[in-house]
Amino acid sequence: MVWIIGITAFLGSLLTLFSGFGLGTLLTPVFGLFFPIPVAVALTGVVHLLNNLFKLSLLGKSANWDTVWRFGAPSVVGGFVGASLLAGLIQLPVLYQWNWGAHLCEVTWLKLVIAVLMVFFTFMELLPGLKKVQFAQRYLTLGGLLSGFFGGLSGNQGALRSAFLINAGLDKSAYVATGVVVACLVDFTRLPVYFTRFTGAGLMEEWGIVVFATACAFAGAWIGARYLKKVTFRLVQWVTGGFMLVFAVLLAMGVL
Repeated sequence: MVWIIGITAFLGSLLTLFSGFGLGTLLTPVFGLFFPIPVAVALTGVVHLLNNLFKLSLLGKSANWDTVWRFGAPSVVGGFVGASLLAGLIQLPVLYQWNWGAHLCEVTWLKLVIAVLMVFFTFMELLPGLKKVQFAQRYLTLGGLLSGFFGGLSGNQGALRSAFLINAGLDKSAYVATGVVVACLVDFTRLPVYFTRFTGAGLMEEWGIVVFATACAFAGAWIGARYLKKVTFRLVQWVTGGFMLVFAVLLAMGVL
């Protein structure tokens, strides 16, 4: 289990440089194979934060702080609301149970919501029409609120954040650095909610896996930035997206 998670963190961090998918988007399903979904989201969030802090140490000085305030402050509010909703969904009763051989499958509101969001954000990366969606600068506050909300709820915030920040009038360095700062703000907001609400799920026992996965993610980012060209490989996108969609379907069915 540990090695599978580590390899995925390494490859996920490597592939994010040219696949379009974020590390959190790729790592959540793999954690989800071994842990309950809220724990998977929380553990992925820790790795995501540590990886972003590493990026922040390299790029933070280029951030546009006016945009961070206009977009990041609403993201914090949205992140808290989304994380609180995730915690609330856990308390809802099971919707349906069915047997797949000897395996009891449970369909819950939490699994359905996460599955739908995974499908939506996967299509945002794969379909040209959705991938090219952009919003005017006057919608920055709304964009921060929405991206933060979905970041807190499922960890999927990168696609929406990019759609709103792309027209914020930033150069390439400021755009990347501002996105990293905002991602850190959302992570700092949602993680305390996860760890206070999921105390009975055994989160504090998994620090070894988190440290190992984070180290693998750092290694993937370093090797990718040093040796790979930052281009988009369509086959990699579709293979990754296919994995995400299969996971989402199995999750919605209660198999996972």
